[in-house]
Amino acid sequence: MFDIYMTRLHEFTVVLYALCVLLYFIDFLHHNRKANRIAFWLLAFVWVLQTVFLILYMINTGRFPVLTIFEGLYFYAWVLITLSLGINRLLRVDFIVFFTNVLGFIIMAIHTFAPVQIDSAVKAQQLISELLLIHITVAILSYGAFSLSFVFSLLYLIQYDLLKRKKWGTRLLRITDLSKLEHMSYILNVIGVPMLMISLILGIQWAYIKLPHMVWYDSKVIGSFIVLALYSIYLYMKVGKGLYGKSLALWNLASFLIVLINFFLFGKLSSFHFWYS
Repeated sequence: MFDIYMTRLHEFTVVLYALCVLLYFIDFLHHNRKANRIAFWLLAFVWVLQTVFLILYMINTGRFPVLTIFEGLYFYAWVLITLSLGINRLLRVDFIVFFTNVLGFIIMAIHTFAPVQIDSAVKAQQLISELLLIHITVAILSYGAFSLSFVFSLLYLIQYDLLKRKKWGTRLLRITDLSKLEHMSYILNVIGVPMLMISLILGIQWAYIKLPHMVWYDSKVIGSFIVLALYSIYLYMKVGKGLYGKSLALWNLASFLIVLINFFLFGKLSSFHFWYS
């Protein structure tokens, strides 16, 4: 029973860490100090949990946990979290903080969901199934964010066309102003991109465990990375290049079209998605 509780705590820690990555991504793009503060204290809580687990493990084994690859991974993740907290508090280098936490999340996910460290085969299989469940859930949530972003971009184009043709009426009044439509579309993509990235990290971990001979040029895998690249380019055009308006909305619509193709068409062409369990 104790092992089950510890496993759940580890999974809960991974979820908290994923939320930290999301908030740090928002801060990375917008220099949002509120998101940074929330992420910092969540990460501090993760660090406390990790430290407690580390101490309990050392008490249980009577040695420092670096003698096996999985012990080393855990300690490595703890070191990355510690460095991230220090950098965030002392240096405030957002670029380093964000990518350090992405790396830390990858290491923690590998350690948490690796079945080699689980004594019971049944528990190991259950853990792998839970990893797949989290991967799918986060992916669908990211697709939901992209879907709402698509709706806002579509409304933007409709509103833009009505204003250009000077079609005043109730439809124009019922659709909010262009700047708000564009902003909401952008915010939803800011949420969707890191969630999709987290989902891909967890999905790769699951595939590495469950499908050691998986074909990495599988259509769904390539499609997912294309979707991530397209929406990352969207964010770069918005934040890095300062683009806005109709061209950005059209790019967002085209990106969502690839999302639909990836979800429906590439899913059917995939060698393992939607049917492997």
